[in-house]
Amino acid sequence: MKQFVFALALGATTLASTAATAAEKLSLNEISAYLNSFATAQADFTQVNDDGSLSTGQLYIRRPGKVRFEYDPPHSGLVLAEAGTVAIMDPKSNQPPETYPLSRTPLSIILARRVNLGQANMVVGHGFDGVSTVVRAQDPKNPEHGSIELMFTDNPVQLRKWVIHGGAGEETTVILGDMQTGMSFRSSMFSISRPKRDR
Repeated sequence: MKQFVFALALGATTLASTAATAAEKLSLNEISAYLNSFATAQADFTQVNDDGSLSTGQLYIRRPGKVRFEYDPPHSGLVLAEAGTVAIMDPKSNQPPETYPLSRTPLSIILARRVNLGQANMVVGHGFDGVSTVVRAQDPKNPEHGSIELMFTDNPVQLRKWVIHGGAGEETTVILGDMQTGMSFRSSMFSISRPKRDR
């Protein structure tokens, strides 16, 4: 079940870009504006777990506060977030879903109703590797919950990867495929009380 938890995390892959020659460092205002520009998004993802194992699946976001990770077989797990709660569902377990507050994961930063990376003490790193802008952010009120390192390409601006640095020192990387935005998702997709894999 641990591989599902680390998608959100408790407590450098280089991406090719066809626009690499034109890439420029994005400002925090530009990144905040990009994240605030969409309410829904979806993408395929590849997750590199702290132990080096790989998982793949599909990610669905509905801001504010909702996310769905569908893991491909053989894991076939499901991680949902709604109403401030995260639920980790393992189909191979007879136990009820494991739940914890969304606020305990750094991913809550980009699921906020309004993202403001200019907030005091939120961004602890802001760099550029020649291709991508990398921002490392944390909850300024709860830095012990860890941080999230976000990688963006420009032209157009797009979130391509994040690395969760957990409070216990663990790291989990999620590499995103082409992210689509602006679609419509039913609320039931994010329902913890009635989870379904079919949409």
